[in-house]
Amino acid sequence: MQTKPEPTRRAVLGGAAAVAVTVTGGLALDAALAVPAAAASPVPTDLVSADPLAHLLRRATFGPTPAALAELARLGVPAWLDRQLNPATIDDSALDALLTRLPLAGADIATVRATLPRHSYEAFGQLGRATVARAVWSNRQLFETTAAFWANHLHIAAPSSGVWDSRADYDRSVTRKFTFGRFADMLKASARHPAMLTYLDNRSSTKVRPNENYARELMELHTVGMIYTEADVQSAAKLLTGLTVASTGAYTYAPAKHATGAVTILGFSHANATAEGGEAAALAFVDHLARHPATARRLATKLCLRFVADEAPAPLVAKLAQVYLDNDTAIGPVLRALFTSPEFAASVGQKVRTPFEDLAATVRTLGLGPETAGVKALDALYNNLVNAGNAPFRWSPPNGFPDVAAAWASPSAFLMRCNSHLNLAAGWYPRQLTRPADLLTALVPVLPPTYGALVDALARRLVGVALPADHVAAVLSVAGKLPTSSLTSKESVAGSLPYLIALVLDSPSFQLR
Repeated sequence: MQTKPEPTRRAVLGGAAAVAVTVTGGLALDAALAVPAAAASPVPTDLVSADPLAHLLRRATFGPTPAALAELARLGVPAWLDRQLNPATIDDSALDALLTRLPLAGADIATVRATLPRHSYEAFGQLGRATVARAVWSNRQLFETTAAFWANHLHIAAPSSGVWDSRADYDRSVTRKFTFGRFADMLKASARHPAMLTYLDNRSSTKVRPNENYARELMELHTVGMIYTEADVQSAAKLLTGLTVASTGAYTYAPAKHATGAVTILGFSHANATAEGGEAAALAFVDHLARHPATARRLATKLCLRFVADEAPAPLVAKLAQVYLDNDTAIGPVLRALFTSPEFAASVGQKVRTPFEDLAATVRTLGLGPETAGVKALDALYNNLVNAGNAPFRWSPPNGFPDVAAAWASPSAFLMRCNSHLNLAAGWYPRQLTRPADLLTALVPVLPPTYGALVDALARRLVGVALPADHVAAVLSVAGKLPTSSLTSKESVAGSLPYLIALVLDSPSFQLR
């Protein structure tokens, strides 16, 4: 006679909560760039699949799916990267149809102004929901992960004061437009966009009273890092005067606001002799920053922090920085070099998912689809991320969300993930998402003979690796079963299936990116 195991769900949750602490590289992204990261505890290699294809999809996409794994296996890594780096060749018509429900997510400034009352939050909300939808359902996954990287690097909080009409256009015409292009072009577009000029106060900067905010963040956050002097900030602020916003909300250059006079900043020199030539002088400075070796190192470091490990491997940083400079700031060759590097291959288990990534990966791995009409499910997913502190663009400081494990490791944050896993597995919230007609068969086509084999099959399907025996036993405690308990029919497991799925997703393995 079998004895029912004691409930040990705490063991499952405790182990998963601990993984975010063991894979830590610093308290914040800027700190990780500025100082040596704290020594990270080694991550057990059996927590996550070492299969190189699964590893690539965990990092280059918002979560593996069976279809994505099959495609990658069929194409091979080089061809898959070629295809993903050429997103126009990838059909995304289903997502495009979904995004028509959010017409302001990519609207230009004039359209937002003509549609909404002044300082409305509606365009912010549509942009955030569109970002969630793209992460979950786009077939152009590498584009979306890279676009998210750039949006976080050239960050503009949404919502934030003054950019109600321009923030959606910034996403469309700056970060997404140049996602796979040249950083120099993206940076110049950012420097001439009303959203950035408003967010960092350059629109109010004049030759009589230069505002130093944008000049400082342009160097410190967007390009070279903290290698400038206060004199550099003052000179840059003067040089950037005149880049402002017209009464229509569009970008304009105002010569009357520009401070003339020769400048020398971080190796850049310009006579800056006339107000009429001030815009060209400012853009030449921005170009200089984009091509600066310190910018190359900073971007290489941040790309490694995003895609490789919380402690950026120094040899890979040096290699990527050189690729960046050799290719005139183009990002495509840098990404290719990163994802085919030995350092990337060796980084299995060295990143932890953020709340945003966890939510997207959960929806993707469960095979949930968008609602047939309306945006109530997107509202719910977005609001979950607001509660988790990781909704798209909702980070007030200009440095963007941190991308190291310690920033997201807390018991309350983990509990929110657990609740989200169960809500999504059970179809409780958001209930509008479309689901497979038979979720068990969709996840495990052939019914295993025992409950232990069922959890093993769920784990291999959902997280790509089998769970330890004690973890399997703990998962099954919620169903009052042992691993050896017979599984006679789908109906016998129906009531406990959402809990089994959720506890598998709560495992340390799923928390790893």
